[in-house]
Amino acid sequence: MEILSVQTQETSEADPAAAIERLALKLLAIREHARRELARKLAARGFAEADIDAALDRLAAEGSIDEARLAEHYVAERMGKGFGPLRIRGELREKGLEDDLVERALEPLRDEWPACLADVHDRRFGAEPPVDHAEYGRRARFLEQRGFPTDSIRRVLRWPD
Repeated sequence: MEILSVQTQETSEADPAAAIERLALKLLAIREHARRELARKLAARGFAEADIDAALDRLAAEGSIDEARLAEHYVAERMGKGFGPLRIRGELREKGLEDDLVERALEPLRDEWPACLADVHDRRFGAEPPVDHAEYGRRARFLEQRGFPTDSIRRVLRWPD
């Protein structure tokens, strides 16, 4: 409710740039945002696109908007929750991050994905391999939905090709 009351106050101010920056900083204080996310949220509150772009340029120049920091934090957080690189990559693209930025955030963890996949599998299903094709399929679908590559899933499930 607080953001809605802020919207009325800020859209009626004489200086829309100051109002945009103030609201953007409030949103950034809650969590990191990509520039595209902020632009969408600010446009939904009735601010002009040109004013939004100018304000976001200033915030990016001063370091308040840092998409590299967002990508690194997001990857670490989602990996910690048991999500794989494919899903995380898609989520970051939806947020509006560039592919090269996403890849730079995922690359340092490349060697950790197999252990993450095994941990997610074992927490959900235990350490025993699947006993039949139906169980194999159920486990594979779950791990695919979590965003792990098919070849990695096959190795963890230890089913002959």
